[in-house]
Amino acid sequence: MYRLTVREHIMIAHSFQGDIFGPAQRLHGATYLVDVTFMRPELDSDNLVVDIGLAGEQLRGILAPLNYSNLDEAPQLAGENTTTEFLAGHIFQRMAAAIRDGKLGPQARGLSRMAVTLHESHVAWAGYEADLPGPEATG
Repeated sequence: MYRLTVREHIMIAHSFQGDIFGPAQRLHGATYLVDVTFMRPELDSDNLVVDIGLAGEQLRGILAPLNYSNLDEAPQLAGENTTTEFLAGHIFQRMAAAIRDGKLGPQARGLSRMAVTLHESHVAWAGYEADLPGPEATG
């Protein structure tokens, strides 16, 4: 399996609901390194996994509304505990939609799997990984 990863970072503020979160129930900040890894069993006709420039551009665009924001006030995340795990899934879904909509180029339809990892610190990170729909599902 071939893979290519693009990386960006975001700085956010948020709080959590529920006793399990202890002091994190109060407003606090986090800086995440965000990695998105694209995978496919064979390279495309240009010997690429995906266009690295388009992948990075889309990641920056997906993260822009979250960066330097209080996620507690983001309408698209209302009512959610925006844990690292949850955010990884949210970013995955947004990137999968960008692939489906052709924003990473037509050859990105050959991608078979994607992983999103949010590095919260040098000792803790979380992610979400899943198969992507085949080309027949993307139109």
